[in-house]
Amino acid sequence: MIDPRFTKMAEVLVDYSLELKPGDKFVIESKDLATPLIKEVYRIALQRGAHPEVQIEPEGLSRIFYDTATDEQLQYVSPLKEKMLLEYDAYLSILADYNTKALTNVPSSKIALRRRAAAPLNQRFMERAARGEIRWCVAPFPTQALAQEAAMSLDEYAEFVVEACLLTSPDPIKAWREIHQRQQRYVEFLNGVDVIEVKAKDTDLRLRVKGRTWENCDGKMNFPDGEVFTSPIEDSVEGYIRFSFPGIYSGKEVEDIRLTFREGRVVEASAARGEELLLSLLDTDDGARRVGEFAIGTNPGITKFTRNMLFDEKIGGTIHLALGNSYFETGGQNKSGIHWDMLCDMRDGGEIYADGRLIYRDGRMLLDE
Repeated sequence: MIDPRFTKMAEVLVDYSLELKPGDKFVIESKDLATPLIKEVYRIALQRGAHPEVQIEPEGLSRIFYDTATDEQLQYVSPLKEKMLLEYDAYLSILADYNTKALTNVPSSKIALRRRAAAPLNQRFMERAARGEIRWCVAPFPTQALAQEAAMSLDEYAEFVVEACLLTSPDPIKAWREIHQRQQRYVEFLNGVDVIEVKAKDTDLRLRVKGRTWENCDGKMNFPDGEVFTSPIEDSVEGYIRFSFPGIYSGKEVEDIRLTFREGRVVEASAARGEELLLSLLDTDDGARRVGEFAIGTNPGITKFTRNMLFDEKIGGTIHLALGNSYFETGGQNKSGIHWDMLCDMRDGGEIYADGRLIYRDGRMLLDE
């Protein structure tokens, strides 16, 4: 029996997020746990006249790879992956983890080597996306592992996903279009701003964004969504920040991250736990110590930290920085093999100033008032 929630989610992904058209070459990547959603996306994509293909990774494959691969194999870039990212019209990644901690004991150096090797292909993919040559989206499927990370039962987590994706709305696509309209007001204002200042507990950060483009994240590339972001001018970030939530990279947690910036670069970094991974990733390449993204989370339906950045970076009342690669559609110039989002809670006294004007306080945009 088909779960109607997955049918509705598949319809939004196909018709709104990816806007599939007849003749589109379309690939779906996931684990087999997401089979119910994969089948619905596949069926609806066929109905829309697209050419869907499915790539499923069996459980445990990534761990076998890191445990067994030589340095040469770690740096190998698959021609099949290259073809999908550089020639296809649409790409959907469905997150459906069996075990979010599977890579916890993999040496950080191996993960960093793999990331460096993949960086040129990822760069070309993001350039294609910025030019509108490929539509892509990342979406979740509820699994026991993801529910456990979020400290919920599977049923609770499934309902959380459904509500965060606005699938309880009579017309989810209409609901996402309304979010687009609200966030577009923020974007239009911020596109005229130069200096952003962020003040919160153990945080006093300043960055410049003049000439950069703010993006309205409204359920297209991430589902669910709810944020506005840009890439700061690469040498402009100054000050310090403490991240309220753990930074998570390849399933590994780094707690109580504190960074100090000077002329755009991280010059001091510490963590209460996982500091070795933090320092290793900062040394990935020249761009890893610069900020590739600054964003404001806006989704009021996501209030709980779930250890899944697809949701967490959209928590209403938070901001996040990403160290590393920037998005070309924003005008960002930073290049790196990493793009690591780190989350800061602003709901208790946090403030954001734009060219000296207070625009955000205690997790709320004052532009709505």
